[in-house]
Amino acid sequence: MTATIDDPRVIEFDVRTDEMLVNMGPQHPSTHGVLRLVLRTDGEIVSEVTPHIGYLHRCAEKIGENLTPRQWIPYTDRMDYLAGMNMNLGWSLAVEKLMKYEPPEKGRHLRVIISEMGRIASHLVGMGAYGLDLGTFSPFLYAFREREKILDLFEEACGARLTYSYLTVGGATADLPPGWLHKCSAFLDQFEPLIAEYHTLLTTNAIFVKRAAGIGIMSPEMAIDYGTSGPVLRGSGVDHDLRRDGEEIYTAMYDGYAFEVIVEKNGHYPKDHIYPQIPSEAVLGDCWHRFYVRMLEVIQAIDLVRQGIEYYSTATGSYGEPVKLNQKLPVGEAYLETEAPRGQMGFYLVSDGSPIPWRVRARSSSFCNLSVTGPLCAGCLIADVPAIVGSLDIVMGEIDR
Repeated sequence: MTATIDDPRVIEFDVRTDEMLVNMGPQHPSTHGVLRLVLRTDGEIVSEVTPHIGYLHRCAEKIGENLTPRQWIPYTDRMDYLAGMNMNLGWSLAVEKLMKYEPPEKGRHLRVIISEMGRIASHLVGMGAYGLDLGTFSPFLYAFREREKILDLFEEACGARLTYSYLTVGGATADLPPGWLHKCSAFLDQFEPLIAEYHTLLTTNAIFVKRAAGIGIMSPEMAIDYGTSGPVLRGSGVDHDLRRDGEEIYTAMYDGYAFEVIVEKNGHYPKDHIYPQIPSEAVLGDCWHRFYVRMLEVIQAIDLVRQGIEYYSTATGSYGEPVKLNQKLPVGEAYLETEAPRGQMGFYLVSDGSPIPWRVRARSSSFCNLSVTGPLCAGCLIADVPAIVGSLDIVMGEIDR
């Protein structure tokens, strides 16, 4: 006679497993660079995750104490190398805050256009790479197809496709070339309808929802306690965006621009566009919501760029010529944070009155966002670790510097 599962003679055995320490990285495709994660596992269950950083440290801040602010601009490109324009902007504004310099109106709108195009390009990489993390290759190709067109526009404006050194102290290295605004508008018109394809490929894809929804849930309190920012913070329902809530020297850049912070309030996201519905499996603060915030910020950035093109077209005067290479700095200190694609990127400098800063420091958004990896991964499966780390969208060049 064959025993059934309900038969009292059937005895269940718990398979004994040994606790293991497993290295994930620093040469792992899902660690987004040279990040090493040490996983303490019991079978498939992860009990502890410890990030090890520093494999990409290049002494960037110390180098900044031996160069003038304009000479250090190329080093900011190489921090968050997927959002070089936004890094350029953050450092330039910090120096301008120390110098009490106000860029001209035309330069202000140029900066909005360029930095928001940089946000789109950065989020496209985040979207495509997250698809790779979860085992699908097609979204990566779709994302890079459109990102290449943004890089074409950047190349036409400044001659570079990755490390731009375009936005600088005083304004920009050059004005936008003739016909650039028309090409940018044409790209936005062509690009916006394609976002529905991205939502089909990932956002509403049943497999993607199962892999991301309800995984790595970060409460608003945890997000604030760990100092997270950007889409990671807003994905937990915290209504904070430095473009609206930051210091005046930064928020003034967006004066006259209409935009809503992408965050879930009262059970829904902004209703300025038609967005995909939130799946029932998703929980506020999980991997799916962090990804969703970035996808909605792409549409938000498109709106901001269109407004910037309109303002820039009617603005008169200079685009903001760079300050002298050996311009002496006022004695004092300045710190400023800006809303980069991955969160609050801060720059700090102290001047003794010479052209070269006495101290230079950077505050990385990705560093704080990565610090929450341990508690997020506690109790998850090994296969969920790439989903959680990928949803944080870190860049190691910004963390290690």
